[in-house]
Amino acid sequence: MEPPEVGELTPPDRMLMGPGPSEVHPRVRRAMSTPLVGHLDPAFVDLMDEVQELLRYTFQTDNEFTIPVSGTGSAAMESAIANLTEPGDTVLVPDNGYFGDRMASMVRRAGGSVERVDAPWGAPLDPDDVAAACETHDPDVVGFVHAETSTGVLQHDVPALTETAHDHGALVVADTVTSLGGVELRVDEWGIDAAYSATQKCLSAPPGASPLTLSERAVEKVTSRDAPVRSWYLDLSLLADYWGEERAYHHTAPITNVYALREALRLVAEEGIEARWERHERVAGALRDGVEAMGLGLASESWLPSLNTVALPDGVDDTVVIDHLLAEHGIEVAGGLGDLAGDVLRVGCMGHSARPANVLALVAALGDVLADQDADVDPDAGLAAARRRL
Repeated sequence: MEPPEVGELTPPDRMLMGPGPSEVHPRVRRAMSTPLVGHLDPAFVDLMDEVQELLRYTFQTDNEFTIPVSGTGSAAMESAIANLTEPGDTVLVPDNGYFGDRMASMVRRAGGSVERVDAPWGAPLDPDDVAAACETHDPDVVGFVHAETSTGVLQHDVPALTETAHDHGALVVADTVTSLGGVELRVDEWGIDAAYSATQKCLSAPPGASPLTLSERAVEKVTSRDAPVRSWYLDLSLLADYWGEERAYHHTAPITNVYALREALRLVAEEGIEARWERHERVAGALRDGVEAMGLGLASESWLPSLNTVALPDGVDDTVVIDHLLAEHGIEVAGGLGDLAGDVLRVGCMGHSARPANVLALVAALGDVLADQDADVDPDAGLAAARRRL
């Protein structure tokens, strides 16, 4: 058998302005090129401690159980849901976006019973609706998506949700995949029991080591389960022995990804978490001003700076816009999902991608593409508005 002829790796140079991944910071890339050590090497054990402290700062929590799960954000998501859902548990999940649906699917696989809180795609949950659902279903766990990547919705009034859940004896699980490191998130102050995230969004690191934090109440649920978690790899009671004081072998951690996460979190700490939240809001605000002045609108009722759903004019084909931006300008954005498919562009403004130059380039390119399709837009007004905001 002859070996295949495969050339040198030469991926194209893209401006990543979609729903993720975002552009990896140059310092993070350099960290990934440093030599490997063993996953139980004393030097790596020290690094694990540093990563956990940096994660606590970024999550704004004192939770002892704060770790990167070996895997993408979906692995952190499944570890939270699978470990906090026992067979027969009732879990309340949102019905206002794609990732609420994924949460429901994971609950069913864990043996739980799903109840939904209804809200339109493009709208946040109403705390009164959550309270009514808790009264009706008496859930064991309440899940919500803090930053819904499919719709560009930011869930406000988080303390109202958590207070209602706790009043009914339920734990609260938060999807913070598109908010951690880019949008205000205060795990302890807001009463969140478990929060999971990913690295390729506002942290601007490659996927592969995904943040997770559990409160003491959540850890107690994990350690007092009647039935073992159905996943051995994501069993947090076992992972606690590796990431806790024992540092006992469980699996070989993705060492290079942990290096990358550590450097990404160092960048968060150097910038300051509140300054970082402000930067995302300011730069994404310029994007919002630009598309609105151009003649477009946002499809969301509750603006999420890190992920903007730009409503397209009638008669404009989203795939043509997406393909043209990529082929002619090297800019990646994405189309809508679910109820918003074909109607919107999903434009990320996250991490290292949340820079003024990126936003100005995108607004200018989008105006040109839409004008070429004879859409009723004013590209010059859009670019001027974005510049004024910046």
